[in-house]
Amino acid sequence: MIDSYLRWVKGKVKRAILNYGMLKDGDRVAVGLSGGKDSMALLHLLYLIRRELPVAYTLHAIYVNPGWPAEVEVMDKFCRAREVPFTNKLTDIGEVVFEHHSEKNPCALCANLRRGAINNTAKDLGLNKLALGHHLDDAVETFFMSLIFTGQFKTFSPVTFMDRSGITLIRPLIYLTQQTVETLVQKHGLPVVKSRCPVNGRTKREDMKELVGLLEERYPDLRNRFLTALQTLDPQNMWPPMEYRNMRELHARENTGNGAPGEG
Repeated sequence: MIDSYLRWVKGKVKRAILNYGMLKDGDRVAVGLSGGKDSMALLHLLYLIRRELPVAYTLHAIYVNPGWPAEVEVMDKFCRAREVPFTNKLTDIGEVVFEHHSEKNPCALCANLRRGAINNTAKDLGLNKLALGHHLDDAVETFFMSLIFTGQFKTFSPVTFMDRSGITLIRPLIYLTQQTVETLVQKHGLPVVKSRCPVNGRTKREDMKELVGLLEERYPDLRNRFLTALQTLDPQNMWPPMEYRNMRELHARENTGNGAPGEG
């Protein structure tokens, strides 16, 4: 019997990959594995669609081990069943974040350290792409986090080239919602490793999840509308950059004689 749900999910992932040119022939793809639903679903889907895409690529799973207990053997077994190499990168990130620093928001520091560790590991392994399990909900939540906490209209991109490492970051699950990922994991019995992070479930992102959930109760198509907005963004409908941010900058430009009002 054909699994119509799986076929529908794979179709969305393949469309995202093709729409944004995420994969090319010969790509050596690192898959960021955390043991959570999103990353396990990502590896599973990239493994399944390898024969269905018009490009040939290899996979290598990387777990950035922060130093606290984790069911690494579950991830290792999951990878071996798919003949995907698995690297358990041991680090002291947990100790650095929670013992050496007293951060009000430890997630930002942890994310930066983990990003550096996985990029360096992928580079050392000769991999040129890094796939992460961020989905549509993550993009919406990141937008609201940026708006509320930094005052910026900003979220992550499906594809990002990282100059320092020379690795291209891709997000093949960008067209899937969190609910879709959770349903796939449940239907296919994918193993999930519980996070042992000390602040798991008590972060600003969790606040954004609640906010987006409340908005969707009133506007059920919120996530799809958001995706459409990202795909059809017209810069002409946004405010133009300010010529002068304040009077001091204006006077400085006038005093140098460069670009003063009325010149020309």
